[in-house]
Amino acid sequence: MSVVLLGYHNMGCRALKVLRELAIPVPAVFTHRDSHKENVWFDSLASLAKNYEIPCYFPDDINQKEWVDLIRSMKPDIILSCYFRQMIKQDILDIPRCAAVNLHGSLLPRYRGRCPVNWQLVFGEVKSGVTLHHMVLKADAGDIVGQMEVDVGPRDTALTLFKKLEEAAEQVLRQYIPMLLDGTAPRIEQDHSRATYFGGRKPEDGKIDWSWSAERIYNLIRAVTWPYPGAFAFMEGQKVYIWDAEPLEDRDLSLPVGTARQIEGDTVVQTGRGCLKVNSASIEPRPNPEIPIPSILRRNDIHFE
Repeated sequence: MSVVLLGYHNMGCRALKVLRELAIPVPAVFTHRDSHKENVWFDSLASLAKNYEIPCYFPDDINQKEWVDLIRSMKPDIILSCYFRQMIKQDILDIPRCAAVNLHGSLLPRYRGRCPVNWQLVFGEVKSGVTLHHMVLKADAGDIVGQMEVDVGPRDTALTLFKKLEEAAEQVLRQYIPMLLDGTAPRIEQDHSRATYFGGRKPEDGKIDWSWSAERIYNLIRAVTWPYPGAFAFMEGQKVYIWDAEPLEDRDLSLPVGTARQIEGDTVVQTGRGCLKVNSASIEPRPNPEIPIPSILRRNDIHFE
């Protein structure tokens, strides 16, 4: 028996460690090269594969014939995708003896598509989880093998939630990969009428609209705070990144939205509903806890553009 792993990021690393723990041979790992345009804060699957002396490949398009033929020659029982960033076509899906499955960072059928952790926080979800599902030609639409739910705390960020999902992913893989190999794994059709789908996010999607409620702005901030690109607004021509804040839904300063005021040493901004207390901000696109909130935010009745 064997599993070919298509992966990237911490989830790919977690998957490879579980497969090693289960003593399941991994004839090859397929992954991506890190991009200089991306903040690479996560672990390297390529480095981990090298440590385990597992062949590692970096296909620009894994669906090209040379890669399909290579995977077919390995005769895998399972193809496992964990945060691999390319859609897998039918020629590859047809190869494994048991299953071609993907690990997704939401409770499918909700939040199909890209960046599920960030989107779930943007929308203020209080439950998240991981889903292991069969791969089909439509993204994240295949039958479910297994899921594990996690709680989303009010102070969770994309990073802290991702760490929770990593732990859940390990448990799901540890439970269901052996069942897929011996033919005892569940197979549950998704309720497609309940499906939601979201695309990728870009740094510019972090722009704050102060007419939103304080809760909605806070959810955006924690969804994209460091190590993600950050939520931001402009003040006197300067781009200000807000890395941490607290929604004060029951406070109203009766000021124009986007107006910041100093209250007992705190920077508080009027929003469309309630106020937002700014705990951490910077002019630079990276937080530094040793540097206080920029002086521009320490003045009274200044307005975000």
